[in-house]
Amino acid sequence: MPSLVRLLFVLGLLGGLAYGGIVSLATFVQPQPREMTVTIPQDRLNRHR
Repeated sequence: MPSLVRLLFVLGLLGGLAYGGIVSLATFVQPQPREMTVTIPQDRLNRHR
């Protein structure tokens, strides 16, 4: 039983570290806005249902 508790503790600790890393990235890293251009082929514009 102690090995099961140790395993669950280690998994919980790793999960907490991963969650903390994701939260810190979402909080402190700001995305750089940039302009985006998408080219649509002409035949897709003329298509009717």
